[in-house]
Parts: sequence; C-alpha cells; structure tokens
Amino acid sequence: MNYIIFDLEWNQSNCPEGEIKEIPFEIIEIGAVKLNSEKQIVDRFNELIHPRIYKEMHKITGNLLHLQMKELENGDEFVHVAKRFLTWCGDDVTFCTWGPIDLTQLQRNMAYYQMAPLAKGPLAFLDIQKLFSIACEDRKSRRALEHAVDVLGIEKDIPFHRAFSDAYYTAKVFKKLDSSLEKNLSFDLFHKPTCRKEEIHIVFDDYAKYISRKFPDKQEAFKDREVCSTKCYYCHRNLKRKIRWFTANGKHYYSLSYCEKHGYMKGKIRIRKDLSEDEIYVVKTLKFISEEDAGKIKERQDRARILRKLKRERAKS
Repeated sequence: MNYIIFDLEWNQSNCPEGEIKEIPFEIIEIGAVKLNSEKQIVDRFNELIHPRIYKEMHKITGNLLHLQMKELENGDEFVHVAKRFLTWCGDDVTFCTWGPIDLTQLQRNMAYYQMAPLAKGPLAFLDIQKLFSIACEDRKSRRALEHAVDVLGIEKDIPFHRAFSDAYYTAKVFKKLDSSLEKNLSFDLFHKPTCRKEEIHIVFDDYAKYISRKFPDKQEAFKDREVCSTKCYYCHRNLKRKIRWFTANGKHYYSLSYCEKHGYMKGKIRIRKDLSEDEIYVVKTLKFISEEDAGKIKERQDRARILRKLKRERAKS
C-alpha cells in the first residue's frame, strides 16, 4: 500500500457573475508525492493545467502562487492531466492532503468533465492537518502548513505555495507523525452514501461518528431510527436519553444520554445540505462527557426553549 500526498492549486472568477456553480474553482496545477509503507518518497508528480473556464487569473491567486496565466498556456487539458495523475497513483493507495478541501475539489472538477468518480460513496482519506492538530495542538485548531513545518523543525529547502512544494512539505510532516494517528480517518463527502449499506459508522479513541444516506428533508431524517439512536459505542447498548434531541437553529441538534458504565454521553447532529441537490444528510457524533459538561447541555436546552418562546411571541404580535 502506498500513500498519495497531493496538493492542488486552482483559479476562480474575479466576479460573482462569472462563476459557474458546478465548478467554482478550476484546478490549474496538480502536485504530488508517492510514499511507500515506510513513508519514503518513491515518486513525484507535477503538472500545470491549461484553463478552459476561468481564463483570467484571480488577483489573489496570482499573487499567492506567483503564477501567471501565460505559464498555463503550455499545460494540458484537465481531463488528460487527471487521468495521468490517477494512473500514476495506481491501486491500493491512501490519499493524504493538508486539510479536507483538495479531495473535494478534485472530485468536483472530475464530475464537471463527467469523469468516473474515485469512489461510489464517501472516500476515506488522511487529513494531515487534522493529524498534526491531534499530535501537536489542541485537536480542534487547524494551522497553516508552514506552521507545522516550523514546529516539527523541518528544513525549508524549496518555496511554499505551489502544488508540488506543498505536497512535498505535507509528506515531510506526515513522516514525522506517529503511525498510530492514521486510525483517525477523514471522509470526503462529495459523493454521499446512497443507501443504508453505504452509511459510515466509525469509532475513534474518544468519540463515534455516523454519516447518513441522503433524505428529502430533516423531518424524514429524524424518522429514521439510526439517525436518532444514542447507542453506547463501547458496550453497544441503547441508552435512555436524559435530554431528547433539541435545536436552537434548525441545523445543529443535541441530546444527552446516560450509560451506567461509562457515564454521560453527548449527541450532536449536524444537518448538511447536498450541494448538487435539495436533499440533506446527517453527520452525528457521540462523545462521553463530564457531569459538568452534561449540565451545559441542559443550559443549552433552556436557552433554546427561551428562544422558541420569544419567536412565538413575536409571531403573534
């Protein structure tokens, strides 16, 4: 098994009126390194892409990358470069990126040109930015690549902010991190689960995550038993909820359950809209928390009740 660590650079329209909804960011460069199972660099990939959609360089993109549109004239079409890239990647690989965006944009560009998808549903990958935060920060913050390079004492031997160089430095950071972190998979959701069988259930060190198939609306989603369930991810028992699912904004829902063996468990549901359709899907996390944090869930519920009451009173007036 090999690791494919890649980075993309893309261009966009200089004005909102010129943006194409299906492809707001057009990829103009793909850079990558291939690592073997020992995390040694065994191959490299770097190609510029001739733009077909946004033919004027966005001023911020040009300044950041120090790349001019004239340099892209010698690049090949996206479909040809993408096919060469995927052939170069080979089979039995794990994609790795700095942050979650690049894999989504690669698949969005591929979909625009009607290329075959990388996977039928959600695609598991390693977000090295997240792994760095777990290893060296507070698990929640997301820092710049150069910050990680500085923290880990990695030599800066090529400039930043080009596709290959950022892939190269991401590989250097990845090599410094303990292999045990690789169990913290991320999932690219450009292609959502289409049926119950494709739904994602995964347990990490201190929380569990569930990604649902698509539903026509959130009312239908909350009729689903799996969406609403609060099962202990350690002893696998269905838990009685101390606080039923509630929301203050219609997007984030919370619950509180109690396991006699493991204590209070916080449930959080995020309602996400599929960008290409009117349907929604659910991302649910379950996490055991302290009694103090359980009290904060009750306080959040009380605030939500007050807000609902105020809205009803305003509607009547």
